[in-house]
Amino acid sequence: MNRALLWAWGTFVGLAAFALTLTQSVSISLAVGLVAAICVFAAAERVAHQWQRRAEAFAAAARGISVDPGVEGGDDPVRLAHEVQAASITARENARKLSVLRAVIDGMAEGVWITSEDGTVVEHNNALKEFLYTGQEIAGHRPRDLFESAELHDAVQKACREHLSSRLELNVEGVRPCVLSVHVSPLGRELAGSSAVFFDVTELRRLEKVRKDFVANVSHELRTPITAIRGYAETLQSGAINDPVAAPKMVDIIHRQSERLSELVEDLLELSRLESRQIQLAEKPVDLLEATQRALEAVRPKAKPRGTAIEVQVPPNLFVLGDQRAIEQIVLNLVDNAVKYSPPNGRVELSAVSHDGHVEMRVKDNGTGIEARHLPRIFERFYRVDKGRSREMGGTGLGLSIVKHLITTMKGDVRCESTPGQGSTFFIEFLVADPAQPAAPAPAPEIDSAPVAP
Repeated sequence: MNRALLWAWGTFVGLAAFALTLTQSVSISLAVGLVAAICVFAAAERVAHQWQRRAEAFAAAARGISVDPGVEGGDDPVRLAHEVQAASITARENARKLSVLRAVIDGMAEGVWITSEDGTVVEHNNALKEFLYTGQEIAGHRPRDLFESAELHDAVQKACREHLSSRLELNVEGVRPCVLSVHVSPLGRELAGSSAVFFDVTELRRLEKVRKDFVANVSHELRTPITAIRGYAETLQSGAINDPVAAPKMVDIIHRQSERLSELVEDLLELSRLESRQIQLAEKPVDLLEATQRALEAVRPKAKPRGTAIEVQVPPNLFVLGDQRAIEQIVLNLVDNAVKYSPPNGRVELSAVSHDGHVEMRVKDNGTGIEARHLPRIFERFYRVDKGRSREMGGTGLGLSIVKHLITTMKGDVRCESTPGQGSTFFIEFLVADPAQPAAPAPAPEIDSAPVAP
């Protein structure tokens, strides 16, 4: 405004003086100067207003604020500011969408990478780095630098060059071994490069192996008694039934094998119910000494002929949280095993101590012991340290697996420590219970009281 007034005043003085020298008339000179001054002022004011609107539009665009510059036609610079403003808003929206997409990809459980046209990794998410469990950078490397797999390298090259998709599995070794299922595909006809999605199928493959091993073990365990029953039955049919000496022995063998077959089927059904949560275990205070004495009533008839002494050092009024029948089954299985695998005139010790909100019960024997290489697997179904001896003693190979499932369901734990030649000790951990605590409204399980052994 100040500059426009100065320009108008200077123009008025100059033109008025010039007109006065030409016309020698003061009134005409003043009129000419006044008209010129008005024109100059209006022109300066318009230009200043345009530059002010231009500056405001650019400033608004920089701040991402939508402002209508009010420009009509022409190539006025304010239109450029309006376009810059629209481009800034679009860029901000694209950046927001890109951030959301990046967060979603990083939150995926599956690993993802993007490669360039030559197969070099250019982008990846966090899950992929966790799968590889490596401190090196993934971006900038070829697949063969990250995985020792020529198959994956070839799949990436086919996706980049021939636009072909592939599926394969990788066994990743290292600190944390895993099995990865990989789907490699091209980015698209208009985009060069490829993408790959990595699925962790380690647990799935482990479960498949467990299922196959279970079917194989069940078939093997069932085959032994069925073969014996069938063989002796055929022998009896062929005429041995009339032999007064051999016939009773064969019938007795058939009876024993049928009992073993029945125990095996019952244990399989019980284990299946436990794993599928069909058995609801009650949560109420259980007197551990009382449950132990009930379990020992079924074991002492077997321990007495072998001369095995069973010593109980469980304090009275020690209550644990769990299901009474399940606790009796746990103690029964462990003590029965200890008696079977202890030498004649051996000793089995039961003790319990309370500490830090838990009760630890110990079942110790002085038998042959278990080698360290067997300890991690003794709670697996059908796993036997000495297969011949276990079958000879009538074990089904499911006793410790049932113990593991029962104690885990009651939020406890079980483990074993053993030294060959010095016996084994099983540690069972229960939760301490308040005797005044009301029982949970869950039905008690129907658990077979017959002892089972691994």
